[in-house]
Parts: sequence; C-alpha cells; structure tokens
Amino acid sequence: MHQPRTTHQTKWLYLFIGMAVIINFTGLFTTIMGPDANLYANIAKTMVQRNNYADLFAWGSDWLDKPHFPFWVAAVFFKCFGFTTWAYKLPGILFMMMGVVYTYYFAKDLYNKQTALWAVLILLTAQHIILSNTDVRAEPYLTGLIIAAVYHFYKAYTRNSFSQLVLACLFTACAVMTKGMFALITIGGAIVGHLIITRQWKQLFHWRWLLAIVLVLLFITPEVWCLYKQFDLHPEKVVFGHTGVSGIKFFFWDSQFGRFFNTGPIKGHGDPTFFIHTTLWAFLPWSLLLFAAIFQFIKKGIKNVQAQEWYCICGSLITFLLFSASKFQLPHYLNIVFPFFAIITAQYLKGLSTEKGIKAIRITQTIVMVLMLLITVTLWYFYRPETFGWLTGSIIFVFLLMLIFLPGRISTGMQKIIFSTMLASFIVNLFLNLCFYPSLLHYQSGSEASLWINQNNPQKLPVYINDGQFHDDFSFNLHAPFTEVSDSSPIKSKGLLYANTGVLHDLGTKGWKFTVIKTFKHYSVTRLKPTFLNRNTRETELSEAQVVLLNP
Repeated sequence: MHQPRTTHQTKWLYLFIGMAVIINFTGLFTTIMGPDANLYANIAKTMVQRNNYADLFAWGSDWLDKPHFPFWVAAVFFKCFGFTTWAYKLPGILFMMMGVVYTYYFAKDLYNKQTALWAVLILLTAQHIILSNTDVRAEPYLTGLIIAAVYHFYKAYTRNSFSQLVLACLFTACAVMTKGMFALITIGGAIVGHLIITRQWKQLFHWRWLLAIVLVLLFITPEVWCLYKQFDLHPEKVVFGHTGVSGIKFFFWDSQFGRFFNTGPIKGHGDPTFFIHTTLWAFLPWSLLLFAAIFQFIKKGIKNVQAQEWYCICGSLITFLLFSASKFQLPHYLNIVFPFFAIITAQYLKGLSTEKGIKAIRITQTIVMVLMLLITVTLWYFYRPETFGWLTGSIIFVFLLMLIFLPGRISTGMQKIIFSTMLASFIVNLFLNLCFYPSLLHYQSGSEASLWINQNNPQKLPVYINDGQFHDDFSFNLHAPFTEVSDSSPIKSKGLLYANTGVLHDLGTKGWKFTVIKTFKHYSVTRLKPTFLNRNTRETELSEAQVVLLNP
C-alpha cells in the first residue's frame, strides 16, 4: 500500500510545482518597477535603438556600473518582440527557471529525487524569488547562472569530464558578465569549500582548475573588449565625476571589491546583521526551517565530515558572510544563494522522521502561515487596492479552500506540511502580483504618464520632459521620441511637457504658457511607508506630476 500512496503524493507534487511556476509568471505583465528595473530596461532599449551593443548608455551619457550580459539578453528579446514590459521581464524569469531545473538536478545527484522535488518547490515559493520575477533586475539571471555553473563544476570533478568543465566555465563567465567578479566567490566557494572540508587535496590542486581559470578569462573577453572600447580608449570621458576612468579596472575591482571595501566610486553603509533579518522575510515561508536546517547540518557534519556534501553550505554561507561584512547591502543580493538554501532545507525536512520532529515543524509552519495570511489581510484592509475584483478574489478564495481542505486528503507527514505552506505562499503572492503591485504602480507617475500619452496624442505632438529628472519609467514606456528641456531653453513649438507640479509652477512664474491636461499622483513605489499603505493617510505621502500642453 505504501508505493501507490507515495506515487499519488508525487503526482500532486508535480502539479503543485507546475502551479508554483505559473505563480512566478503572474507579474510578467505588471508595469516595470523603478528605479533600477526601468533603468536596466532603458539601457537595453538604447542598445537596440542605437544598434550599438558594445557601449552602455543611460540618460544620454556613458554608463559604467553593471556588466553587459543581461542587457544583451534583454536587447535580443526587444529586437524580437518590441519594447514591451513582458519582453524585458521574460528572459530574466526564464533564467530563473533554468536555475530551478539545475537546483533539481543538483539536489537529485547529491541526495535523491524526493529531496530534489521538495527543493524545487521551496525555491519557487521563496518570497524574494517571486518578488524578483516581478521586479526583474540582474538577480534572476545571476541565480540561474550560478547554480548552473556549480552543478557543471561538480559534474566535471566527479566525472572528470572536459565538456562539463567547458559548460561550467561558460556559465561562470556569463555570471561574471552579469554582476562582476563576486560571482566567482559563490561558485568557487561551493567547490573549493567542499574539497577543503573533505580533505581532497589532490582534487583541489588538479590541473582542471587552472584550465577553468583560462577558459573563464577567455569567455569574458567580450565584456573586457567592450569596456576597453568605451572607456579605456577614451580617458577624456567624465565618469563618476572624473576623467581617466578605466572600465576594465572598474569591472575587475571597483564594481565589486571596491564596494566590499567601500573604496570604489559607489559607496554604502553596511550592517553586519542586515542579511540575517533580510533572510527572515526574503526566504519566507521557509526561513525558520532554513535556520534550523543549517544548524543541524553543521552539527551533524562536524561529527562525520566525509559523509556530508559541503557544496551548498559552503557556497551559501561564504557568500552570506562576505555580504554581511560588506558596506554595500541590498536585499536582492541574497537571491543567488537561494538554490543552496532550498537544497539545505529540503534535505533537512526529508531527514526528519520522528513524530516529535514533524510536530515541531507543523507548529512552526502553522504559525508562519497564519502570520503571512494575517499580514496579507491587513495589507488589503488598509491599502484597499482598486484592482481587487471578483475574478482575483475568486481565485484567491479557491486557493484558500484548497489550503483548508486539500493537503490532508492528498498527503501525509512532512509532505502535508510542505503542501500547506506552499498553498499559503500561493495565496499571498497571488494577492501581491494580481492586486497589490498593479495598484501600487498606478502611483509611478512616469510610466502612467507615458502610457496615457501613448493613447492620447493623436496629433503626434512633440513630447518634452524636464531636464534633470529621473525619467526611466517615462522614457521606457513612451512610444514616441522625447526631448529634455530646461527653464533656460524655451520651446518654440506646440507640444506636451511632463514634469512635477513644483517644476511647472516655477516655469509658470518665468513666463511659460501651458494648459494642464492630465494630473498623476506620484510616490516612490519601492520605499513603502505605513502612512502610504493606509488609504486614510495616503494623500499626505503623495506628490503630483502633470502632462501639460505648451502654448509658446
């Protein structure tokens, strides 16, 4: 009787993994969220418009911060499908899904198929993974590339395979060309850490690693050449307020290690505990289980080092500790180690067999689920998104009924707890992606104004924007070309001007003639405050931007 029951549960597990994949795509058509994602989308858009894939430009100037790889990929999708929100987000989500596949294969090789399936479900429902597939930046690319590189290095080492080594180096190079040299720490930390802890000194000094260094350097030559062409060949360019800036030096040192040591042109202020409390919410609903899993893994591993795999714990914790020591910290940096976290958590849950242990997990996850659902209901009550209609409400209600009645009917033991936790995550993120974020982005005035102009400018009047404003959300979504203007450059033709009300007031006092035709509420949507989330106090946090008809 045991085998049919197990097969039945596995079929449901496949179904829920498919649902989790769909949940990660529910933010595909939601307006791109600023400031970073709109900036990156504009850089890729500029590549296509200028037919220049070697140089990076932002706000009309040379741009030196992130490497080229994600912009190249996004530009290819723009070239094929046009400048749309979904064409920007889709490749990032696909790279994340590639990371899910590699998480499955890695966990299956290290443990077993059941652990691998649980790891996939944990990864797909981790809160910041779903968020990053809605607010797409470089992290979905990097997450997929890093776990792919580690998997192929693992296969190259265990099989002594040259083809696996080449694949590993290719994925590593793409990761480096996505975020910089720090990607090597996560990838190298996983492999080297395992070999050191298990005392495989001969394998540690194998010639393949020297070849790997050569191959990675070879594969990143497109990035190095582009940086040399744009910056090193032109020391007269002003970058970060200085001339003589080397793009190659920035790529190899300042972009990552300069931030780590806080000596580069881009500085931050670090908190050693930042990523601990970030993990607590970013890896929900599995974060408490993750902390327990890491503790038990190390406790058990110390007693029998050779019996454990150390790839996941080394790849994740070395990166975690280095990020914590860094002075430049952002929540999405941690996404790259979530595949390792998912595997660590899954193997811990798979290893629990005592009724006492399962009961403790059940109580913990029940508390987490209740808190997540209460926070979601509270957010709905105070925010009241206008996008919450009968259709989305019905979908969420169906999943709520599934949470209450389904897990106990189709599963037992630990898998029942996993199914319940997963369904709670589905409910929370369906609300966020189908209701909350679409409503929130109505307060991103630049994208709202450009979308309005696209539909309400039948005369194809020239479009202007006030010089000096950050306008990536406006310029990406606008179909027509636009011109930046300042109060010292009077406009001699009729046209539409987008600016905030303070700027327009100043222009009016200087004699500019215009008629207000549309007003938009504005808020910095990535910096949420309780007073904004509360509909009764929201107006106190809002500013205004307007589209006006110029009458020179």
